[in-house]
Amino acid sequence: MQKTGCTLCPRRCGADRTTGRGQCGMGARIQVARAALHTGEEPCLCGERGAGAVFFSGCALHCVFCQNAEISQGGFGREISTARLAEIFLRLQDEGAQTLDLVSPTHFAPQIARALERAKPRLRIPVVYNSGGYDSLEALKMMEGLVEIYLPDLKYKDAALAARYSGAADYFEVAQEAVQEMYRQTGPVQWGESGVLQRGLMVRHLLLPGCRKDSMAVLEALSHLVPPKRILLSLMSQYTPCYHAAAYKEIDRRVTDFEIDSVREYAVQLGFEGYGQARSAASAGYTPAFDLTGV
Repeated sequence: MQKTGCTLCPRRCGADRTTGRGQCGMGARIQVARAALHTGEEPCLCGERGAGAVFFSGCALHCVFCQNAEISQGGFGREISTARLAEIFLRLQDEGAQTLDLVSPTHFAPQIARALERAKPRLRIPVVYNSGGYDSLEALKMMEGLVEIYLPDLKYKDAALAARYSGAADYFEVAQEAVQEMYRQTGPVQWGESGVLQRGLMVRHLLLPGCRKDSMAVLEALSHLVPPKRILLSLMSQYTPCYHAAAYKEIDRRVTDFEIDSVREYAVQLGFEGYGQARSAASAGYTPAFDLTGV
């Protein structure tokens, strides 16, 4: 990150993060809210023991329904050095993590890259870049050769929805380029003997209430960006109204079985394979305690 004029994320806010904070809410030092084994990710990332999840504070997206708002918008977390972050990576591996899961990493890309370079000689597990899909090519190219698995949540196709719920009308314009860059770096999915993903692109999509048609538009567009049979798709039905969702009546509910089933059927028609959740997955149970564990 440059000392002045931060352009790491697509907001390109130009903040001097050495003296203040950017639109991501963060300064120049890495800030982490939790670093521990986590079983809330897809089975191919968790294996039998869980993913080693590092939850970074701050976020360039400002989703009104964010389930991690305490850290993404509230700024909770502890500042640490790149050396400490590298130690955390290796400790999680020693604890049995099947993958190293970097959650919301974009705004700390240069620091994370340095920590990974420091840890890589002893790191034997795949590194997962787990983002909201609103990633700049600048940040992604810093990760080339350091990240084995990309895990973006491709949220919207419709600019009006993206503007209303995440304050980012350019969301899909940015995300489509990011997804293509991610696939360029990883290539087709590659599996390990234990069923743990070793390399590739897995695209998530969080179903939102009343947005079934946009979900289908997202999948249709994705099928033209990357080969459906060479990536994994994870359709998430876990949406629970959180944060400011109550102020938006149309999304102040859970998704219906009809919404889930129709989007899932369309994904199959397009040739995607991967994961899907039942409506019963909609709970706050996917959100861990942000209590500085492991930091």
